[in-house]
Amino acid sequence: MKYESLNMTDFERVSDLGLVVVASLSFPIEVIDRDPKDAPRVSFLFKKTPALQGLIQAYWNGQLSCEPQELLNQLKKIKSRIYNDQWIC
Repeated sequence: MKYESLNMTDFERVSDLGLVVVASLSFPIEVIDRDPKDAPRVSFLFKKTPALQGLIQAYWNGQLSCEPQELLNQLKKIKSRIYNDQWIC
């Protein structure tokens, strides 16, 4: 999928690492974007769905619970993808 050809209204841009980890347990990351103007910051694009919107709301309201090992393993995978430039546009 080419980043330039994406209709950004169809995607939720997330840069909070905790939210990315939680969301990626249930929703696929479509694109990882590194803005050259904000070099250390990485954004993750998820396809916008009502279920994703509900998860984001629950995350910010402190209404989620996750299995700690699953969460930490997912964090390792996300960091690996960032540092290996996997899927980064």
